[in-house]
Amino acid sequence: MLSGTHFYNQTIRKAVSVFGTLFNNISIKRHNSVSERVPIAYGPRQKFLDRIEQGSRTDETVAIKVPRMAFNITDIAYDSTIKLNKLNKKFTGEEDTNKSFIHQSVPYILSMELNILSKTQDEALQILEQILPTFSPEFTVAIVDMEGEGHSVDVPITLSDVSIQDDYEGDFESRRTIIYTLNFTMKIRFVGSTKSGSVIYRVDSKIHDNSRDDKTIESTPIESVRTEASGSPIEITDTFGFDNSP
Repeated sequence: MLSGTHFYNQTIRKAVSVFGTLFNNISIKRHNSVSERVPIAYGPRQKFLDRIEQGSRTDETVAIKVPRMAFNITDIAYDSTIKLNKLNKKFTGEEDTNKSFIHQSVPYILSMELNILSKTQDEALQILEQILPTFSPEFTVAIVDMEGEGHSVDVPITLSDVSIQDDYEGDFESRRTIIYTLNFTMKIRFVGSTKSGSVIYRVDSKIHDNSRDDKTIESTPIESVRTEASGSPIEITDTFGFDNSP
């Protein structure tokens, strides 16, 4: 079933890169009115919480600065609501005698989680309010080469829900960390390897009459029809002699 031909379209990698890029230009302002850019990195929030906890117990140089953001993949699920005919093909090459093509893409839903980690409520809300107005609740971005080279695909990113976590108990040894969690979904498509095939310029059709009682003549066609394209190369806009005007 599988062809064994290696291919890697970097579909998820491109989607994750685009998702992180949406939030890499957020900044906050403290009481001194100095603007400070909020760092963002890929990874689960527990990784950064452990770093914060280590810094509060041992050396301050081990701890990471907050506020900051972290995002990661939480789920990949098949999207049956937008399934298309698997026999469809999309041509990617521009050759005259051979055409490169890919089969119909397979739709999936990529779930992403964005975490805002902050020490104070005001800093966390500054970040949150710079994100929420963009999603209502959907924001669409164009990703290049998602379904084959040279094709730009619009990918909707939907904000599903927002939750908050503040487990500060008030002791002097623990560092307070406020976490806002935003869950998103991205509709992406996976495609297989690129294949190539020759362009068909001529089709020969043979018509048989299977209604006769004499079965010995079934192998003999009653008519042969040859359909041939006039001229080459063939463009996608060619009418092949048919008038398509209304």
